[in-house]
Amino acid sequence: MKSILTPLGPKADKDTVRRHNLSLVLRAVRDEGESGEATRAGVAARVGLTRAAVSSLVEQLMDSGFLTESGKTFSGQAGRPGTALKVARTGPAGLGVEINIDYVSVCVVDLAGTGRVRQTEHLDNRGAPAEEVLARAAAIAARTLDSAREQELRPVGVALALPGLVSGGAVRQAPNLGWNEVPAQDLFGDALTALRPGRPVLPVASENEANLAALAELWFGGLGDVRSFLYLTGEIGVGGALVLNGELLRGAHGFAGEIGHVVVDPEGPECRCGSRGCLEQYAGQSALLRAAGVDGAGGGSGVLELERRARAGDERAVAAVAEAGRMLGRVVSGAVNLVDPDAVVLGGIYRGLMPWLAPPADEELTGRVVSGLWSPGSGRLRASSVAGDAARGAAALVVQDVLDDPVAYAEPSGG
Repeated sequence: MKSILTPLGPKADKDTVRRHNLSLVLRAVRDEGESGEATRAGVAARVGLTRAAVSSLVEQLMDSGFLTESGKTFSGQAGRPGTALKVARTGPAGLGVEINIDYVSVCVVDLAGTGRVRQTEHLDNRGAPAEEVLARAAAIAARTLDSAREQELRPVGVALALPGLVSGGAVRQAPNLGWNEVPAQDLFGDALTALRPGRPVLPVASENEANLAALAELWFGGLGDVRSFLYLTGEIGVGGALVLNGELLRGAHGFAGEIGHVVVDPEGPECRCGSRGCLEQYAGQSALLRAAGVDGAGGGSGVLELERRARAGDERAVAAVAEAGRMLGRVVSGAVNLVDPDAVVLGGIYRGLMPWLAPPADEELTGRVVSGLWSPGSGRLRASSVAGDAARGAAALVVQDVLDDPVAYAEPSGG
């Protein structure tokens, strides 16, 4: 039997090793800063390098504007007190742009993951030409970049959070927007560049909006030790994403997570995707508002009205949300049986509807999850954190690139 050998890459040279270690130290300072104060000694212990090596790396990161240090910090142990290290609140940052059916939201995140600038405009993007929608989003992004510059932040890239099937910089299909084979990255990038003459051209990436909302939940939410979860976001449609052991599952072609188009009833209402009886025809925003008798023309205001009626005990509203919960539980139980996540997280419009949505969904999950490990009130079905959303996840995706290789994003000399 022949053995299959994986070709080995080139041996890492000194520069490659140092760049890797700079990333280790920068990430360690950021992570330590989330729970307390980082010092050179603490970082050295965390990353397994000598204190002398860490001090050299810290000096380079401070000279490049990635780290700052403040007064003395006392560890309670013998020896001289150290200085507290923090990631800089100025300098490299990420820009996230979420384009959804009825709004555009733009967010700037700094190296610590803190959202520093946010601009959201409610727009009806259905039926509008894709080029027009992306140009409007670029105009909002340009204004956001001006606000970031006022805070001495320097976004080094843009990530687009887009609904539908996203691959290779294009939206292959977004039924609720009416988009097919739209080169979103190029259209947005060209529009943004045209609005900022003389400014550096920012690289643009793109990803499915539910995937980025799930990453925001992973990085900024209140999941604790949970590293494997199914994330559902309720908007006009129903988006889904799967995180396993802290890694986003994209699938062979980048299309994993399209749970909104799982068929509940093949004889059900026609869906914009061309099928019938998809989950979003029962649990999407439009379907929910229609079933509750709430005017959906106002978008977000319609959802707030639905919540208000449910709190007031309106029978039609409560019944509509409960039925959506049952359909969600029915479909999600299949996904739970398939991939066995620790939790199911509901975001978007579902967060505010959890008091009426969760019990029937939990009941369906309890009856259909074959492991017997699901029980009502177990906490495995939970609302998303308010700290995470697709725009913030998109911006943080850019920041991850900076953390991976800070040398590549250092301020150009003379810049």
